[in-house]
Amino acid sequence: MNSLKKYKYNGARSLILLHEKHLLSCLLTWREAKKIGVILPETDDKNYESLDTLLRHILRAARNYMIWICIKLNLPDPKIEKEPEPELIEMKANEYVSHLIEKWRLPLSEIPEEKFHSPTYTSNWGVEYCIDAMLEHAVMHPIRHEFQLQNLIVNQK
Repeated sequence: MNSLKKYKYNGARSLILLHEKHLLSCLLTWREAKKIGVILPETDDKNYESLDTLLRHILRAARNYMIWICIKLNLPDPKIEKEPEPELIEMKANEYVSHLIEKWRLPLSEIPEEKFHSPTYTSNWGVEYCIDAMLEHAVMHPIRHEFQLQNLIVNQK
């Protein structure tokens, strides 16, 4: 992986790097959960049908956050491929995460800081976010799932 170039807004650069770090860490924890056969809590949420659908959800969200940001900032399509299907996710996860990281590094480097703070935009789930807050949300998403998986691992060992 190439080093991340200078950004006009270093806060965005930091959040991109944090997203990478926590996405990779979450994948490692997911692999541990998969290895020991962690059972997810029962729910009607389709994203929790299996560990494979959960990982697909995490990776799809990472894709969708950057697409949403690019749309709101009128940037070109980041051309992030769709996430693998659940039956292929384990085999293709490393390759896909590398692809996500590469595509996440490209779009925001030339955007000035003020564009990250104002205006706000309505998310796909109806909450208002500025771009900076959506980046922070994107960073927290794999952290939250990794925390959940770590707790399940401890409780099911």
